[in-house]
Amino acid sequence: MTDSLSDFSKELFASGGINHDIYRRGSGPAVIVCSEVPGITPKVADFARKVSDRGLTAVLPHLFGTPGRAMSPAYAVDTMVKLCISKEFSGLATGRTSPIIDWLRALARAEHARCGGPGVGAVGMCYTGGFALAMAVDESVLAPVLSQPSLPFGINRARRADIQMSGADWAKVQGRTRDEDMCVMGLRFTGDSFVPKERFALLREKLGDHFIAIELDSSPGNPYGHPKNAHSVLTEHLQDRDGTPTRAALDGVLDFFEQKLHL
Repeated sequence: MTDSLSDFSKELFASGGINHDIYRRGSGPAVIVCSEVPGITPKVADFARKVSDRGLTAVLPHLFGTPGRAMSPAYAVDTMVKLCISKEFSGLATGRTSPIIDWLRALARAEHARCGGPGVGAVGMCYTGGFALAMAVDESVLAPVLSQPSLPFGINRARRADIQMSGADWAKVQGRTRDEDMCVMGLRFTGDSFVPKERFALLREKLGDHFIAIELDSSPGNPYGHPKNAHSVLTEHLQDRDGTPTRAALDGVLDFFEQKLHL
């Protein structure tokens, strides 16, 4: 399955010597949708459509992969290999903010100026999960959502209890939660080894009551049928039916954007 993205407009956004296409749909305040590995899959595009259907402008930066191409294991591995050697990303590092974040912050400011409203929302998924938190250093970002934030890779205890962001950026985000009452939302499946519980414990420690955690039971024999490898809350493992935990999580994210951006 592929997605032509024909209902999205496309243009180039350049900042700081970095150039990427962006796909846009809808009107109203902007939400930056940073796709998971391997890229803007049909299910990522469907999530963006749900954002725009709430009276918001969904903005999808094309950071990696082939826009519209469906998820597959081989495609995901190929994309990950390319990301690991990319100078714009720093997926193996701890205690530092990825270089692509400055470009994303500039995009957020540009979309705020273009689309209006009190500010913009941002959601990162998997590899980009923590990007939304780092973007929240910029005052234009009012509603950051971290969906299954998977960096840094949790190969030891220190990495499991970390999220890829510099100390200076952490201080700025904590200041915004304290002084501006900004909230941060995070989503994970409880059995997801890529998003260990220690990472959410860190977010609770750093952000206190300003961290809104949505943790979905994927333990063996869970009553919801979530597989043990459940990972992508808003896309690949979304059960888009009334009454399911993942549908409630999706609605919670969309409500969060609507409440923070439609003031």
